[in-house]
Amino acid sequence: MTSSEKNIWIGFDLGGTKMLAIAYDEKWNLLGRRRRKTRGRDGADSGIERIASTIDRLLSENDLTNAQIAGIGIGCPGPIDLAKGRILTTPNLGWDDVDVAGFLKKRFNCEVTVLNDVDAGVYGEYQFGVAQKARCVVGIFPGTGVGGGCVYEDKILQGANFSCMEIGHTRISSDTRATGSAISGTLEAEASRLTIAAEAAKAAFRGEAPNLLKIAGTDLSEIRSGALADAIAKGDDVVRKLVEEAACSIGIAVANVVHLLSPDKIVLGGGMVEAMEELIVKTVKKSARDHVMPVYKDTFDVVAATLGDDAGAMGAAAWAKRQQTSQKV
Repeated sequence: MTSSEKNIWIGFDLGGTKMLAIAYDEKWNLLGRRRRKTRGRDGADSGIERIASTIDRLLSENDLTNAQIAGIGIGCPGPIDLAKGRILTTPNLGWDDVDVAGFLKKRFNCEVTVLNDVDAGVYGEYQFGVAQKARCVVGIFPGTGVGGGCVYEDKILQGANFSCMEIGHTRISSDTRATGSAISGTLEAEASRLTIAAEAAKAAFRGEAPNLLKIAGTDLSEIRSGALADAIAKGDDVVRKLVEEAACSIGIAVANVVHLLSPDKIVLGGGMVEAMEELIVKTVKKSARDHVMPVYKDTFDVVAATLGDDAGAMGAAAWAKRQQTSQKV
């Protein structure tokens, strides 16, 4: 590879708590990776500069240059203005109307494709992971919020102007509890890790989850997916019940999606699913099948994502290559 060849694709995954940049060659061989924390709600200006500096470090640490970059794909949480490459809003980061594409294009002098982070993760699983050869795959990724994405016949399902499949903000109950947005009774309000952690903290405080109390206390920032999984493994039945209730809510959301799109594959991903894969996948699958019309019961499968954290970055890079290549034809 020479420094004049533009054959490096950068995939970037901006999550709620971390950011990951990965460089690939044209055959999707990994050339390098760089992970950093997002630093929560520090603000969009410092956050977008942190994205750029993470890519800078990725390049310098792996003897790569800006001139070699064919394109950058970046998956960001929340609704995206697809034409302008702008983040419209990210409830869990506090960013609104951020020109991601414009900033990175100027910084790295290359084409930049911005998409929703779960769209990127689902596309990664569709191209390289557990959902290969699916006609229609829907991804649901519970974490700080609950993200959704869909690939339909080789294309990410997107709106005319904005990204879509904001399944976390669909109402599934009459409960008045809200989360990252003002809408109450949403899937995110019922099934996000943050919601589970809040209820688990109450249980720990009341003495109903003694193992969780020992592992993480009652601080929400400490009650992460691994702590919940450890507490369940050590016998905290109340924590198990909270996770099962959340998984049942996800199952109801899956049933709604099955009735709308009839996907053949449902992919569950994110840290919470990775930490409690068997419990969550089994419960979601049962709940979904209990809530669909009989003719749909055996038309879909619910599976766990297999690419881990790489799904979003790899999917973002692959989608960027697809979009930018098609525009040149």
